[in-house]
Amino acid sequence: MQKVSAKDVASYILEKKGTMTTMKLQKLLYYCQAWSLVWDEEPLFYEQIEAWANGPVVREFYEEHRNMYKIDHAPGNPLLLSSKQKETIDSVLSFYGDKSSQWLSDLTHMEDPWKDARAGLAPGDRGNTVITHEAMMEYYSSL
Repeated sequence: MQKVSAKDVASYILEKKGTMTTMKLQKLLYYCQAWSLVWDEEPLFYEQIEAWANGPVVREFYEEHRNMYKIDHAPGNPLLLSSKQKETIDSVLSFYGDKSSQWLSDLTHMEDPWKDARAGLAPGDRGNTVITHEAMMEYYSSL
């Protein structure tokens, strides 16, 4: 599969689902990456995901939409996605796509990859520990 960026994936998600909160888009990026690791046995995009207080965040993409509550487009190119990558994203969107930002954030807070990366931090503390591909793969493949 071609290596794509989180921006490319975000652009595709926004094409499919329309305007959403930036927090929801970040969580959908996280789940797309996690399930790509399990189903396709490779990362969907190359950027790392960090365990922030409100859940997983792709910092490079966050920099694109800093201080925005809602987002309706991303500067990526969804045409770079393969049909297999789109199929993975579509499957994630069919399950998680209609959930609220807060529901998705709460879900990530209950799951080991985020909790383990936040070890030693109090709720609300800033943190930027990377949630590793190994941690995502191990956790989500066991579900």
